[in-house]
Amino acid sequence: MKINRKLVAALAGAAVAPVLVVAGPAGVASAHGYVNAPASRQAQCAQNVVPCGSIKYEPQSVEGPKGLRSCNGGNAAFAELNDNNKGWRATSVGRTVNFTWTFTARHRTTNYEYYIGGDKVADVSGNNQQPPATVTHSVNLGNHTGRQTVLAIWNIADTGNAFYACIDLQVG
Repeated sequence: MKINRKLVAALAGAAVAPVLVVAGPAGVASAHGYVNAPASRQAQCAQNVVPCGSIKYEPQSVEGPKGLRSCNGGNAAFAELNDNNKGWRATSVGRTVNFTWTFTARHRTTNYEYYIGGDKVADVSGNNQQPPATVTHSVNLGNHTGRQTVLAIWNIADTGNAFYACIDLQVG
């Protein structure tokens, strides 16, 4: 009985392909988290409130080394998030604000920090645990009034990076 070599090769390929798919390397998640409410600058981009570049498609990806104090997390691709003249809409709030983070990849968390200018207005422990899909923090802004930009930072525990979001507020 003569076996066709092409048929044998095709059958072998069909048998090996599913094993390669299962055993192959998993893709790395490029999504993580951002402040969704009040709408952060990247959320405003994603919602087409303000015209933006590529951040519109990945508001959860403003990641950079821990310790930065910039809206773009040091990522040049998202530099427009640092532009205070871009037309960001400020949400009217009182002195206490609920900030809601939305996570698309949940990392163990060291803490969340909130700054106005150089003033740290809140530091919330993440207890080195993985957060649920959304987390809300009630933050007292102290004596800050008028138009303010809050820098919110999610310091993750399993890498040297953090996620950054700036939120424009009108504090009354």
